[in-house]
Amino acid sequence: MHCGKPLAGEEEEYCQDCGKHRSFIRQGRSVWLHRGKVPGAIYRFKYHNKRRYGKIFASEMECRFRNELKQWEIGLIIPVPLHASRKRRRGFNQAEIIADELSQLTGIPARNDLLFRIRRTDPQKVLGENERRQNLQGAFAVKRGQNLPTNILLVDDIYTTGSTVEKCAKMLCLAGAENVYFLTVSIGQGT
Repeated sequence: MHCGKPLAGEEEEYCQDCGKHRSFIRQGRSVWLHRGKVPGAIYRFKYHNKRRYGKIFASEMECRFRNELKQWEIGLIIPVPLHASRKRRRGFNQAEIIADELSQLTGIPARNDLLFRIRRTDPQKVLGENERRQNLQGAFAVKRGQNLPTNILLVDDIYTTGSTVEKCAKMLCLAGAENVYFLTVSIGQGT
């Protein structure tokens, strides 16, 4: 299992999204499927300033995936960045809140000053799969001159097609990371 999305059959190794392209993600997991009450909770977290939800989400991540975090030997937690203009408008980056809370629970350092969104992009939720990849071309950069650890954990709220975490992971690998993993609060169910 690569991203943790439900598979078409037991013999499958990759979901339909992961099987379409080379991945810079070593492995990833999500706490919940993006259904039921989960979408509403994430919406309130992001758009109704329910920042305290970040502590709950991080606690669930740590509880469910503490064995994976040890096995993956994570050296650094990095939140998926927002563009500065979107962060100013919202007032916070939800991924930073989750990453900071997860760092406190695990003792693994978190940094939000290494990976940047350098170009404004359209919200991914309104785009199709190919449009998502094109939308993110040239959107991320890693701060120069950094000595990255071998194993990095990306943290975000939602994994849909994986376009965002893939672009972030690619930039981190180009900057020297050997393995990039991810944890998200929820994951789409695929097609």
